[in-house]
Amino acid sequence: MAAADKQLDGVGKSAILLMCLGEETAAKLMRELTDEEIFKISRYMATVEHIPQKVKQRVLEDFELALESQAGVVVRGQEFAKKTIAGAGDQDRVSNLMRQFISGTEGRPLETISKMQPPMVAGLLEREHPQTVALVLSTQTPEHSSAIIANLPEDKRADVIYRIATLDSVSPSVINQIEEALNKEIGVVVSQQDQRQVGGIPKVVEILDNLTDNMDADILDNLEEVDPEMVEDIRKLMFTFEDLSVLDGRSMQMILREVNNDSLTLALKTASDEIKEKIFSNMSARAADMIKDDLEALGPVRLSEVEAMQQTIVKIALKLEEEGKLVLGRGGGDELV
Repeated sequence: MAAADKQLDGVGKSAILLMCLGEETAAKLMRELTDEEIFKISRYMATVEHIPQKVKQRVLEDFELALESQAGVVVRGQEFAKKTIAGAGDQDRVSNLMRQFISGTEGRPLETISKMQPPMVAGLLEREHPQTVALVLSTQTPEHSSAIIANLPEDKRADVIYRIATLDSVSPSVINQIEEALNKEIGVVVSQQDQRQVGGIPKVVEILDNLTDNMDADILDNLEEVDPEMVEDIRKLMFTFEDLSVLDGRSMQMILREVNNDSLTLALKTASDEIKEKIFSNMSARAADMIKDDLEALGPVRLSEVEAMQQTIVKIALKLEEEGKLVLGRGGGDELV
């Protein structure tokens, strides 16, 4: 879309000016803007492919830039906007702005839901079918989805999580139907052209990792009665064998007391040096030397066997956490005090 096709407002003029000034200068100027201003300007930039001469002259009339000899400025709007955002400040700010930009240019389903308070959304959805709730939450950020799930009735949470995990691609017509149903209470507007991935186990893991008060464990316990294999897959992604390296010495020693040397040797076959060092430093020197010798003597084994043994040890850690004997270092929980 050419810039001349639009009635330029303040945002449009700012975007055109920055694009004419170039990426480096634009990035420096963007650092002085608010996140909201950057978001609006970058979204406008993404729609621009060509800036006609007359538009350029009108926007740059107060600047001493000799561009009259050019027929215009041809730009790649998406690429320019992303590079400009990349220079907008520290990495956390850049990541947040880029995430907003991508969501804004691609169009997020049920965008109004994302701006509502979680208790309000939960109240709106609690009378809906669990499949509808699952689809709506799959279009939101993990943090927002987690907060909404925490406000749903307890007996509905596991069912919704299960349905999110089994969701795949969803057609625009399905999303449109849901939006029409919710439109009586909220003004949901969305631009969704193609099928997109919404759900799945990775989405569930992100949501569960943001829940507090051991709510994730309660949901998984209920879900295990329905689909134990799915719960196994979820737990593999939520906490891995390598994650044990973040535990304190006391917690690691507690886990090691539950594992025999043969099992530990097999689990360490593909382990990183970091987790090996963590484990060896929390056992006697004699026991560590024995396992090191066994590792060197251990011949080829199936990767599936190693992963299964690692998961067995992870289960031991999860069980000890459930019993309140240790705390695993996962995101989303309360800080230790």
